[in-house]
Amino acid sequence: MKWKNFIGVSVLGFALTFSLAACGGEDTPSKDNEADQDATTEETEETVAKEVVAGAPLQDGTYSLYETEIGETGWKVVMEMTVEDGEITSSDFNYENEDGELKTEDEEYQEMMAEESGTGPQDFIPELNDTLVANQNASEVEVVTGATSSSHTFINYAQQLIQAAQSGDTTPIEIENTNELVDGEYSLSEKNIDQTGWRTELTITVEDGKITESDFVYLNEDGELKIDDDEYQEQMADISGTGPQDFIPELNEALVETQDANAVEVVSGATSSSKSFQMYAAQLINAAQKGDTTPIEIDNIVYAEE
Repeated sequence: MKWKNFIGVSVLGFALTFSLAACGGEDTPSKDNEADQDATTEETEETVAKEVVAGAPLQDGTYSLYETEIGETGWKVVMEMTVEDGEITSSDFNYENEDGELKTEDEEYQEMMAEESGTGPQDFIPELNDTLVANQNASEVEVVTGATSSSHTFINYAQQLIQAAQSGDTTPIEIENTNELVDGEYSLSEKNIDQTGWRTELTITVEDGKITESDFVYLNEDGELKIDDDEYQEQMADISGTGPQDFIPELNEALVETQDANAVEVVSGATSSSKSFQMYAAQLINAAQKGDTTPIEIDNIVYAEE
């Protein structure tokens, strides 16, 4: 039986344990692993209640988030998520223009985007919302073909709302989306070791308004780095074609080069870690837009393996 990680947060002032081997946690090589996680993540499986072994549950309530400014495209994101009996029961992600009109109601925009990209807001927005409710986990929301940027934005914001729900904080989250990055060091760390034996940490450094350094790592319970585990590197590289000594530097360098978490490409053979990096980097960029250097602790929920 597969198990899945689910991320929540307790903010010290900041989602994801991932597994290439079928847990949304690490890209852990094993004899049961396929060379590429993409094939396994596309399989359909029955949702089964899991025993929580670490991490706090979601608190009932309505949690909201909004971008403070209209972006260059003429829209800004608004999002609301409802939790009842500890589960996400509804997700309402949308865009609105300066007149408060919703993108899903713009027929001209729908027709134009669908013609160019094969999907439009009337298609991908309900799909993203429905997927979050179905999976109860932002990291398991797949990018919608033709709506890549919106999908990444949704995953990032859904994760932040899940984190707020875990702490029961219903204060609306403000995303200062048009702000320049404020110089400083921004960090986040997972609190709990997952079933693969690792947890994630990420630190980015901003100087002169630019990301100059990114340090994405996995640590075990002894504080040892995955990137230093030569046996792990060899085993994963044999199975997946890449290992932590390859994909971790690649992800870090891509963020510094692009200055945009959404522009970081998924590394083949390290899909889960790539998605984790994209989501965490996006959240730290949001922190940098506010200039909030408070370290973020993620109380990631870990389920027992069955």
